[in-house]
Amino acid sequence: MINNSDIERMSQAIQLARLGQYTTRPNPNVGCVITDQNNNFIASGYHRQAGQAHAEIIALQAAAERAQNSTVYVTLEPCCHQGKTGPCAEALIAAKVKRVVFAMQDPNPLVAGNGRAALLAAGIQVDSDVCRDQAQALNRGFIKRMQTGLPWVTIKTASSLDGRTALANGCSQWITSAAARRDVHTMRARYDAIMTGIGTVLADDPRLNVRNADIEQVVQPLRVVMDPNLTMPSDAKMLGLAGQTLVFTDKNSSDIDLKLSQQCEIVPLDTHNGRFDMRTVLACLGAREINNVMVEAGSTLCGALIKHHCVDEIVHYLAPTYLGEGQPEAANKGMFNLGSLTAIDQGIGLTITDQRNIGVDVRITASISYSTK
Repeated sequence: MINNSDIERMSQAIQLARLGQYTTRPNPNVGCVITDQNNNFIASGYHRQAGQAHAEIIALQAAAERAQNSTVYVTLEPCCHQGKTGPCAEALIAAKVKRVVFAMQDPNPLVAGNGRAALLAAGIQVDSDVCRDQAQALNRGFIKRMQTGLPWVTIKTASSLDGRTALANGCSQWITSAAARRDVHTMRARYDAIMTGIGTVLADDPRLNVRNADIEQVVQPLRVVMDPNLTMPSDAKMLGLAGQTLVFTDKNSSDIDLKLSQQCEIVPLDTHNGRFDMRTVLACLGAREINNVMVEAGSTLCGALIKHHCVDEIVHYLAPTYLGEGQPEAANKGMFNLGSLTAIDQGIGLTITDQRNIGVDVRITASISYSTK
């Protein structure tokens, strides 16, 4: 039977799991806490990096012989298959633990439930679904990729209070405060890939990397550029930085710059009227074990992702300023090109899941409700 002590210990395991959120990709974030029969702390661990020991193994090694007859709290069902590391379920059985409590079942449909079955067959008491929602939220991208083959997609936007993304002269740096921009870099560090369109590259020459001294260890996200006509400049800033860049282009593009092909990976795909099928693009990224994609792009790419029902979440930074109207298109167009809507209820519905102040700005996080009409 689940009690308050179980919830408390699992909450501690989830906090440990968060310590790996910048480095475990493509693996999930997992934490583990081991206690004795009186709920006294014995040992703990968390998964740090793909290919390294899983959370349970680290905790068992720290516990040594004290693991016998213990209770093990782990945020994900212990694995029972041989991957880059050995099966955690077998290690728990060998350590002669008495009870295993996990927060969520393995989302991989090929192995889900197998860890539980192995532990039960060995006579170990198993309980599950303790703090399940929190554990799932921590690994939402991994879960989605395991279940659908597609990564979790978040669009990041920013605007003035009157919805402007630029001045009439096209200037857009900086609408938000330094605190908000630091927050974006922390957000980038949690994502496997940052996506943008060639229009943004040509206009702003963004670096799309993580620059945040507050994070001790960072795995730079993959930079993804949607470029159907392959006009990516070989001297773009992002190409000179640490980390990899992936450029999707039309498969019929013939003018491939040799220097460019040496600086990034070029992926040819079918297009229709110069547009990519964004679900195909995301499936390609999922096949590369990309769990989470953060989109920082213009209205065309953002709109295409929404129209293809590819977006899971929007994070919008709202600056406390008015920029007013302007004649140039850059100052007046919306953040999402959704075509010509003719009724209010044709808009994309949002459910606000979080709202907080970041410096002088407001960060709004919302999930998308796609119409079934």
